Amino acid sequence: MLESLYLITYPNIEVIVIDNGSPDDNPKIIHEKYPQATYIETGENLGFAGANNLGICMSKGKYILLINNDTIVTPGFLEPLVNKMESDPGIGAVSPKIRYYYLPDTLQYAGLTPINSFTIRSRAYGYMEKDTGQHDQDRISAYAHGAAMMVSREVVEEVGLMSLVFFLYYEELDWGFRIRKAGYKIYYVHNSMIYHMESAATGKQSPLKTYYLNRSRLLYMRRNVLGVKSIIPILFQLVLAIPKNMAFFLLKGKVDLFRAYCRAVGWQIRTAFHKFIHEHPTC
Repeated sequence: MLESLYLITYPNIEVIVIDNGSPDDNPKIIHEKYPQATYIETGENLGFAGANNLGICMSKGKYILLINNDTIVTPGFLEPLVNKMESDPGIGAVSPKIRYYYLPDTLQYAGLTPINSFTIRSRAYGYMEKDTGQHDQDRISAYAHGAAMMVSREVVEEVGLMSLVFFLYYEELDWGFRIRKAGYKIYYVHNSMIYHMESAATGKQSPLKTYYLNRSRLLYMRRNVLGVKSIIPILFQLVLAIPKNMAFFLLKGKVDLFRAYCRAVGWQIRTAFHKFIHEHPTC
């Protein structure tokens, strides 16, 4: 990722690398190959939001690009993102077109639909489609993509940082909901492109991913589907979705994933009346 980032054509960037408690990696290679990058070791795993929030608070730019370490950027990807943000002060966040690294002609992201209040799921435009130019126009998106999203400092100061309560998954979707709630628009920018090695860090269907993905999905509902609007979605999860998912893991013989899913549901029960669920951190 860093090698590709230092080959881009945009002339004015500040690079901050957050080592989020890596247990085995040797940071010396980054110091040696990229001494111009600011390198910060957290000493422990702060989660996706915690590490990114640290980098945001240390940054100086008008615009802040959060980008995963399992991405490869194209040389001219940054100019269209900056130009889109500059074109309209009402734009709070943007994301590029994202293709799969291991399927380089296949799309992962070309914008997202709003999250369904019942299933707590969204749909990505272009997902698993061959990229033939069918999404070569900018569009308003309900959310930016956590693998690569640019936000303005104005948005950070007004809306706050990503919520630390998620730890992993859905924190950028929750952030996007708050950004839109504050009156800003979010855009997919078609002429900016990166490649993403999906699930390289957590495994495609590991207990870790199962636990945090499902914990965070239900947590998103608790934070953003409120009042009387939450009654039917809660019943939908309790009566249909949760029993169905538990049965699926058991019938497939995936006991480790079943246990991880049960822990995700159990966490919601244990924290049912905890006030920290609705926190919004700031720098």
